[in-house]
This record gives sequence, structure tokens and C-alpha cells, in this order.
Amino acid sequence: MTSEGAVSSEPSAPTAAAPVLELRGLHVAYGAIEALKGMDLIVRDGEVVTLLGANGAGKTTTLQAVSGLLRPRQGEIRFHGERVDGLAPHEVVRLGIGHVPEGRRVFPRMTVLENLQMGAYRFRNVRQADLERVFSLFPVLAQRRGQDAGTLSGGEQQMLAIGRALMTRPNLLLLDEPSMGLAPLIVAQIFDIIREINAQNTTVLLVEQNAAQALKLADRGYVLETGSIVMSAPAAELLSSQRIREAYLGEGAE
Repeated sequence: MTSEGAVSSEPSAPTAAAPVLELRGLHVAYGAIEALKGMDLIVRDGEVVTLLGANGAGKTTTLQAVSGLLRPRQGEIRFHGERVDGLAPHEVVRLGIGHVPEGRRVFPRMTVLENLQMGAYRFRNVRQADLERVFSLFPVLAQRRGQDAGTLSGGEQQMLAIGRALMTRPNLLLLDEPSMGLAPLIVAQIFDIIREINAQNTTVLLVEQNAAQALKLADRGYVLETGSIVMSAPAAELLSSQRIREAYLGEGAE
């Protein structure tokens, strides 16, 4: 297991996948309040990487900085080696980064199909193949394509939010608390779908309060505390860590 200081010097074995996303010394502030304090993070091609931490640790801030919604005060964000920390959100999307925000934020008075079409706004025409991919992952959305999004259940709205992001054809998908407020059965379905999306060659950076589910899904994980990475390791190692079990899985010391 590595500490914050070791995160940026991970060994580059010949078989290691290339970095898709790199955060280097990232500082983000809200006025005088520093939310991220020199954060280093790497997501490699084909991985699912999860970012764990308590409320207020800086997880959502991290995703918003990557997607261009927040401008870093210092540091770099690189996507496939190119800096993106100065780009507007629509430019970040055009490069291949999709963002599913916390709280779903579907357009409630638009139909399911219209929401998905909005996800494809950067293309001149909506590709039928993109719609078919979303409907194959989320058959319930195909059944409700003409239904207003505001009338869907919470789980269906989360599926729609993910589907809308997939319509941008992302190479990297940012997911912010996809299980929040959902029943356990729906949570299991959502995580199965995230696993399938990853198997379809989409790299995933996942922020998730359900640490057990996130670590079972992920390849690697980072632990964020008050704006700093304090731990990083393979997900299986974090899942077996007594510190992680006590802090995030609600388990006491044995």
C-alpha cells in the first residue's frame, strides 16, 4: 500500500496500460477554502478506479475539476497526456470525458428519448447505434422512451443519467455517487451495468459512498481526506484493510 507521496511515482512496468487521466499537484479552492491540496491521481486505460472519502473530502470537487466545471488554482489535469485543466466543460466532453453528476440532474419535462438526444448534442446527428447501446444496457429506458424523465423512479433516472453520458461516446466516464438513495436491488443492477460499460472499453473513475460495492468493482482505489490523498492501493488490498473497514465499511476491529 502506498502513501500520498508515492502515488505520483508508481512503477511503469512494460505491460502497464497507458494513463488516461493524470492529476498532478492539483489545488482547487472555493474562495479562501482549499478543497483539494496538491492531489495526485492516475487512472490507466481500461481501469475502474474508485475515489473514497467522507462527505466534504473533495471527491465531487475532483470530478468537477476534471470535467471543467471548476478551474484549478494550481496543478495539472492531463487526459491522454494533453492538458485539459484550462478547457470549458463542452470542450472536455468533446475530447471524450463523460460526467454523471451527483443527483442525476435529468431534464424532468423532457422525455427519456429527448434526454438521451441531449447527451448527443455535440454530434450533428444522433446515431442509432448509440441509442441501441444505451437501450441494450438499460432495457427499461427503451420501454419508457416516450415518458417524461421526471416521472421515472430514482433508479430509472440514474440509469437515464448514465445513458445520457454514454451518448457522448466517452473514453473516460466520471460517476458521482451512482448508488445514492437507491434500494439495494437497484444498486446491484447499477454496479453490474458499470462493470459491463467498463468491459465495453470505457475507463471509469467512480466516486461512491458505498465503499464495499465500489471496491468489489474497482481495480484500484484512492482514499481522500480533507483534500489530500492519504492512501492508494489495489482495490482488494483496500477492501481487506482494517483501517478502511473501520472507516468506510462500518466494521469494528476484530
